[in-house]
Amino acid sequence: MQKYTRGNYATPASIVIAGVLIAGALFFALGNQAPISGGQPVQQQPTAIDTTDQIRPLSNEDHRKGNPNAKVTIVEYSDFECPFCKRFHDTMNQVLEDRDDIAWVFRHFPLDQLHPRNARRVAVASECVNELGGEDAFWIFTDGFFEVTPSNDRTDISTVIPNLVAKAGVNETAFNTCVASGKYDQHVQDDVDDAIATGGQGTPWSVIFGENGDTLPLSGAQPVGAVMQLVEIMLKSQ
Repeated sequence: MQKYTRGNYATPASIVIAGVLIAGALFFALGNQAPISGGQPVQQQPTAIDTTDQIRPLSNEDHRKGNPNAKVTIVEYSDFECPFCKRFHDTMNQVLEDRDDIAWVFRHFPLDQLHPRNARRVAVASECVNELGGEDAFWIFTDGFFEVTPSNDRTDISTVIPNLVAKAGVNETAFNTCVASGKYDQHVQDDVDDAIATGGQGTPWSVIFGENGDTLPLSGAQPVGAVMQLVEIMLKSQ
């Protein structure tokens, strides 16, 4: 997990659904990674955070994959240049292949301290692709970017982004106009603020959201099995 830092920001440790959180804590602690140090991921002690009930309500503005009538939705806050997000993106695509009763929502959490050159720019680019090409184009762009990025601000976005824009069937001139307008800058920041409000301290950060309003934290690039078990816990609470 890549760590977010912002002054003396602190989050309360309230318990929203005690029974679910206790059962999920074992998985919440798995695989939690710290920032890159010397080119290598460093282990850190996970922090028990649960302000996930502060999550922004799901809406038609969200980018959603999977069952539109799902009882459980995994809302992921992701950074396009985070290596752990790259890994978790593959995990979530696998989860959706394995079961058809959940949904996945993608929100932005660019870590400017770690990826100042690319992460936020790619997030804005994905929103312009969505505006001009629709939801399918958004996922073509997003899946494609995670497939090719070497992560950690090393992506040659001057080449990668135009290639993915074309692959998504979006007009490049209209795309460039959209990006230059800055119209989605605030949207990306709103996602960042939402991630922090729900307890996100790094990426990937996810909130498992039940149709009855229950929430559960999912921190780090958890493997498929851990995600599945947390989904089952949430399904039983519905």
